Amino acid sequence: MRLRFQLLIFMALRIILNTMHRMVYPFLAVFARGLGVDVTTLSLVVTARSFFGIFAPVFGSIADQRGRRFGLLLGVFLFIAGMLLVAIYPSFLTFSIALLLGILGKYLFDPSMQAYFGDRVPYERRGTALAVTEAAWSLAFIAGVPLVGYLISAYGWNAPFPLFAGLGLGMFAVIWRMIPRSDPLRSQPAVSSVKNVRAVLTNLPALAGISIALWASAANELVNLIFGVWLEDSFGLKIAALAGASAVIGFSELGGEGLVALTTDRLGKPRALALGLTGNILAALLLPVVGRTEIGALVGLFLFYITFEYVLVSHIPLMTEVMPEARATLLSFNVTGHSLGRMIGALVATLIYQRFGFLPVTLIAILFNGFALLALGELTQKAAIVSRLLAWFRRTKGSET
Repeated sequence: MRLRFQLLIFMALRIILNTMHRMVYPFLAVFARGLGVDVTTLSLVVTARSFFGIFAPVFGSIADQRGRRFGLLLGVFLFIAGMLLVAIYPSFLTFSIALLLGILGKYLFDPSMQAYFGDRVPYERRGTALAVTEAAWSLAFIAGVPLVGYLISAYGWNAPFPLFAGLGLGMFAVIWRMIPRSDPLRSQPAVSSVKNVRAVLTNLPALAGISIALWASAANELVNLIFGVWLEDSFGLKIAALAGASAVIGFSELGGEGLVALTTDRLGKPRALALGLTGNILAALLLPVVGRTEIGALVGLFLFYITFEYVLVSHIPLMTEVMPEARATLLSFNVTGHSLGRMIGALVATLIYQRFGFLPVTLIAILFNGFALLALGELTQKAAIVSRLLAWFRRTKGSET
């Protein structure tokens, strides 16, 4: 019962982190106007935020060395620092620093949390458990982003940041009280972070799994960065309507997380992941066709995001068991894969959209998802070989005795 309660608490805490992370996308043009820069300039800041993902293993391995609690608290501290900067002195510079500190905080917080529950929840039930915490991603769009839209409309572009700073202080206090200082489940001696990193980089299934994160996130970021601009250009949607569109996307993602909780453990993680990637390809094909009307565009975005969320949440429990001895380190490398994918998507999204329109954006997203399917095939093939070798070793050992 205590573990279920903690899952719900962490879901609530992650809504705060994810709202700050996700609010940039639907309000990209709004923030650009408020800061006095163009959309392309601001998208470069988003690209830089994704680039910081290459440092995720440095931060994520802290949770393997210093404990899950330390990683969680340090992540929240960085988040608070970024929010206070903008609250005290709102400018393009402090906004950019806040985005970077916020993402570094997530790079510490998310792998620490996933490793914490990976230590405690059996693999056969881990898909359902982690789907609960991942619901915070969609709830940020359903509840958090509309609230941000209201604050921006009423008080200006910088209004959400003092609220985020206060909520961050509350997060720090909750984790301080809820997570024990000592962790009896981590009784094994700590392996150096260098050895953990080397082990990940020489493990083929781990690298294949990380590349799935890279290509799937690149595909998603292409649409993610552009959809607000596309809706505003195509249908003249303003701040309140864009917040409503974000809520529609949030409900689609919540549906994806619910489907993961219901099906991924039953289907098996690799099969569920292949199903999600195939569905995302089909949704990307459909999006430019149905997106000629306002309702059609929202329906298309609903399908695109529900399938991507199914991919994302099915992938996490699969990765928690690829290298249990370096779980937090591998999960932080997985974050790196997602971040590099978002960086690739952010680099090319606005350029492609401004020169060629929305259709090429979706076609390249389809190509990236195809690469992710190839990587999944490599991962499952390597995992099957390892499984057969282990079975052979057990039979041999049994026959010797």
